Amino acid sequence: MNNPRNTIQFDEGWNFVQKAITKLTNILEGLPEPQFTTQENMMIYETIYNMCTQKPPYDHTARLYEKYQESYVEYILTTVLPSLNEKNGELMLRELVIRWSNHKIMVDCLSKFFHYIDRYYVVRLYLIPCKEVGLLTFRDLVYYKIKGKVRDAVICLINREREGEQIDRVLLKNVLDFFVEIGMGEMDYYEDFEEAMINDAAAYYSQKASIWVLDSSCYDYMLKAHECFRQEKDRVSCYLHPSTETKLLKVRLKRLMVQFYAKFSVTIDPMINFPVLAYQILLFVFYRKYSRSFRRWSLGIRLNCLRRCT
Repeated sequence: MNNPRNTIQFDEGWNFVQKAITKLTNILEGLPEPQFTTQENMMIYETIYNMCTQKPPYDHTARLYEKYQESYVEYILTTVLPSLNEKNGELMLRELVIRWSNHKIMVDCLSKFFHYIDRYYVVRLYLIPCKEVGLLTFRDLVYYKIKGKVRDAVICLINREREGEQIDRVLLKNVLDFFVEIGMGEMDYYEDFEEAMINDAAAYYSQKASIWVLDSSCYDYMLKAHECFRQEKDRVSCYLHPSTETKLLKVRLKRLMVQFYAKFSVTIDPMINFPVLAYQILLFVFYRKYSRSFRRWSLGIRLNCLRRCT
């Protein structure tokens, strides 16, 4: 590539670009490769530029655009997916975080090399920009392939934390950020996970509540419910998306209070002022969060309890 002004045959030019892509993937894989120099970056960009600005039939823009996407496909199928498929659980989540981070670096680097294609060819033909092509390829080949495993592994970690186990919250935050980022401005992919997580939480707290009502007093039950809400709010602030908080607290409220009402609204100890006590705890825990409908519902509980105690 000593004289970029001369006509560049496609195979000649692509072999040069391919060597640069191989060097980049070796760097990402931790293999011994020197970093790109400024001169190398300029030569790669200039080669692609010259291949795109030659007169027909030597204008190779369309083939370069195709090869650009194929480079991601080849790397993902031969390296990324095998490394993810051989792992499960927390190890798989750690590998996903690494692979997603590396892929973003790869996209950032390659999209700069191929930037001239974006400026004219992509704009003129209304094609997908190079950077977006790289991100979409990861979504199509990786996310859709392993999203079920990732979702189950995340929910498993959350439930382990609910049971008192120490988990890596930074890891969970990075994985859930991946669900947001892979949507590229849309929350659909995070919301798919969120729906599954909330359904699992509903089942989890229904089971817990059915156990607590058997061996807890009214007061102890409310304290346990209060502690659950405190912990869930803490989880939202640490690694869940802020939009999850209201949905999560509502499902906890429903599952925990259904059991509470079923038992304690009909078995009131007349020796304690339970209606006032319970209602005060409800106000303390939920006052800033519950909706108007819940205020009416909680008031109904209080009045029902008062009637049964009189």
